[in-house]
Amino acid sequence: MRKLPLIAVLILSIHCYAQENAASRWADSVFKTLSRDEQIAQLMVVRLSEKTATGYLYYDSLVMELVKKYNVGGVCLFQGGPVLQARTINKLQAAAKTPILMCIDGEWGLGMRYDSILPLPRQMMLGAMQDPRIMYQYGKIVGNQCKRAGIQVNYAPVMDVNNNPDNPVINDRSFGEDKYKVAEYGIQYMKGMQDVGVMACAKHFPGHGDVSVDSHKDLPVINKTRGQLDSLELYPFREIFKAGVGSVMIAHLSIPSIDNTPNKPTSISYKNVTELMRNELGYQGLTFTDALGMQGVNKFYPNGAASVESLVAGNDMLCLPNDIPQAIERIKLAIDSGRLSWAAIEAHCRKVLLAKYQYGLSKWQPVSIENLAADLNSNVPFMRKLVAEEALTVLKKTDKHFFPLKAGEKDVVYVSVGAGSDNAFARRMRADYNADVIWFDFKQDDSKNAATVASIKKQYKKVVIGIHSYSRTPANNFNISKAAVDLVTQLQKKTHAITFVFGNPYAIRNWCDAKNLVACYEDDSIVHNVAIDLLQGKIAAKGKLPVTVCPKFKYGTGISYTALAPIDPSRLSLDANKLTFIDAIAEDAIAKGAAPGAAVLVAKDGKIAYYKTYGSFSYDKAEPVTTESIYDMASVTKICATTISVMKLYD
Repeated sequence: MRKLPLIAVLILSIHCYAQENAASRWADSVFKTLSRDEQIAQLMVVRLSEKTATGYLYYDSLVMELVKKYNVGGVCLFQGGPVLQARTINKLQAAAKTPILMCIDGEWGLGMRYDSILPLPRQMMLGAMQDPRIMYQYGKIVGNQCKRAGIQVNYAPVMDVNNNPDNPVINDRSFGEDKYKVAEYGIQYMKGMQDVGVMACAKHFPGHGDVSVDSHKDLPVINKTRGQLDSLELYPFREIFKAGVGSVMIAHLSIPSIDNTPNKPTSISYKNVTELMRNELGYQGLTFTDALGMQGVNKFYPNGAASVESLVAGNDMLCLPNDIPQAIERIKLAIDSGRLSWAAIEAHCRKVLLAKYQYGLSKWQPVSIENLAADLNSNVPFMRKLVAEEALTVLKKTDKHFFPLKAGEKDVVYVSVGAGSDNAFARRMRADYNADVIWFDFKQDDSKNAATVASIKKQYKKVVIGIHSYSRTPANNFNISKAAVDLVTQLQKKTHAITFVFGNPYAIRNWCDAKNLVACYEDDSIVHNVAIDLLQGKIAAKGKLPVTVCPKFKYGTGISYTALAPIDPSRLSLDANKLTFIDAIAEDAIAKGAAPGAAVLVAKDGKIAYYKTYGSFSYDKAEPVTTESIYDMASVTKICATTISVMKLYD
């Protein structure tokens, strides 16, 4: 009995050795074909397109020239359609002497960059969920998107702990302010991608969550002790390193407790990259710098100096240097002066080649453009809906008539703040409640606020407020006007109102005194429809705030309750016709005196498909059974507990 496991271990060991041997042989064979300039160029990732003030610029011809002349190692994809990008990838790979590592910054999937591809929810909405297993599914969807599109590396997940509400660059790109959740959810995201053959990249080491300056525009400074960094910012990175993330991106930050050299970004700091990350934390995987054209580094190290310092620090790949020929020349000068060595270049180059082998580039196949957009979109609506159902967060629940507000209720008005036209939420309000819709955009002043509130109070019994179309970043109060804040506040105070906030949850700080309040995180049609389902009690409330938005609503705040109203059984793959037999069975039992009454609830996946009551509590029919009735289980506990336990074991 002991021999089989030993044989299995031996076979696995031989297989792993053969894989490593094959990878090394391929990397060695490719390395021998490279000139010294090409060895350096293999460490560089170039930009394929760029968004400017006047539109998009595409650098296809320039990148093709860099591929042919210098044999650059990587290309980072940004704007463009999926078919256009696939054709460009195919042309570049076909022309390349050495297969190119195709990368993308797709934190919420390819829809973050590609047109015609639906985006997935951002990480802060994901952080509102309570089930980390969904993050693994999310990671697999993103990984499969990348693989289908011919991409080997996705610069995700964001492992920054966002503990500064005014962070101008990370903010809702983070899973939140809790280091344990950031670590757990980031690891699941990473595993989902890497299990389908796409390299994940943990960013932005050593932690970009507590800044008030955007590193694209300047160098942020974090004045924390090493002890503080160890206990918070570094924790998620330490955990994802142990879990086996394929790569890490190094941030442009000034952190004196790590390196007190004036204006020395962590991305080019030997003390950060080699001493802290490599030696102290033990991470030996692939590293990418953050983009070297960002002012967080380029302001102080221009004209190729950042490329040199990145390699001196111990990085493997240089992301988006401004000038490739200049960077190569500056690196060779550094080698001649003794600041760098060809041995170090060779080690980095071989590491890049091993990654290319590991992620399938030794057997590259062209990207098929047939049904490409449909394939990339195929699982996105499902995941967006699932996340919305798991993440929407009820923060305050005072008025019972909003929980639920059943379809068909009268005297309902919808006040849409920020949106300039009907969206899915407004259309559902019209269809389900015959509600009037009142618009208020962020350009209107407050001169008519008092009259508007008085009119609404006089005409309507229930007021539903939606906050839409505000900025994702906190500058200028998310571009929410003072007049809009005042109107919503007055409606919350003077009418029976419930407020849905569609976007960055930090904006909720404007309305922390609301009596009925729901955080919705995103502002799209799927979230709008799920929010209406929540309002009508068709789905459970499960989400918890991933960040603190004000003293009343701290991290972890969220009122949970089960679905309050049945939904269409067909949505749960249940046969509505068969459920009608329940009526006959219950009514027959009551008629024959088997029971004075009953309450029957059928649920699947946390959603109610059938909920109905029959008869009375007792045979004298004094008190009818209602959906609010509470039963004393007494000795029936034995039956119920055993039956449910067996059902769970069967499942």
